Amino acid sequence: MNTRILAGLLGLLMCTGSMAQSFGDIYEKSMPDNQKINYTYLGESDVIWSKRLYRIIDLREKMNLNLYYPSLRYDSQNNQFVSEMSDGRMNFSGILLNEILTGKVVATDGDAMTIPTTYNDIAQKMNRDTITIAIVGADGQERDSTVTNPENPADIKQLMLLEEWFFDKKLSRLDVRIIGICPIYMGYDQITARLVKRRLFWIRYEDIRQALASHEAFNSYNDAQRISFEDLLLQRKFDGYIVAESNVYDDRYINQYKLGPGQIFEAERIKNEIFNFEQDLWEY
Repeated sequence: MNTRILAGLLGLLMCTGSMAQSFGDIYEKSMPDNQKINYTYLGESDVIWSKRLYRIIDLREKMNLNLYYPSLRYDSQNNQFVSEMSDGRMNFSGILLNEILTGKVVATDGDAMTIPTTYNDIAQKMNRDTITIAIVGADGQERDSTVTNPENPADIKQLMLLEEWFFDKKLSRLDVRIIGICPIYMGYDQITARLVKRRLFWIRYEDIRQALASHEAFNSYNDAQRISFEDLLLQRKFDGYIVAESNVYDDRYINQYKLGPGQIFEAERIKNEIFNFEQDLWEY
């Protein structure tokens, strides 16, 4: 009897170990085959009002953490960033960088999004540098050694969106479309010994939509109801604040004419102006 109990326990332990080794999804997920949602046709005559805005998304805010995590590492063999998570889930910045590394999309420099830039230029902006240092070997001889300080996607802590809000008279609703995305680097500069903040590149949103549609974003409340990054942006499930609007001064930023708390009040004024425009169209 004792032999049978012992054999059963051993079998249970072996089964548990086997289950732990073969841990994975219990069903096949269709997210990698997901396709972007095509926009409805929009003609010039359909838009009776529009306004372009620049919006900052701080990835360190609690509501935006599913855009910032997980951490990534660079895979030199495949020349791309890979996830440190067992399920291979990527963060938002990693998707953008990988699309540029593989040549699937073209990154541009400047708000006009007309001047192409290379990944090497982007990496330099992220403080990737190669330095030569003197080291002493086991034989006591001093020799030069080359050390590379790699770029780190975790240093991308903000995103800037260029959005166009418009009223579609055909559908009788206020809508928004993202025009471009600009990751913002925030890190420590070894040369100047100061914290720096740089815009890395602009990428057209339409060029990156398919890649975002095939990667899932983490849902803290339900693992079975995760959505794609494309859905997350379309459904506006993020938090951000306005930093500029189209104006006669060539899209100047709020911080160019407002200081301190005044910037917050101005951003709220612009947001409320758009909200009130839609409300004023209807009579109750």
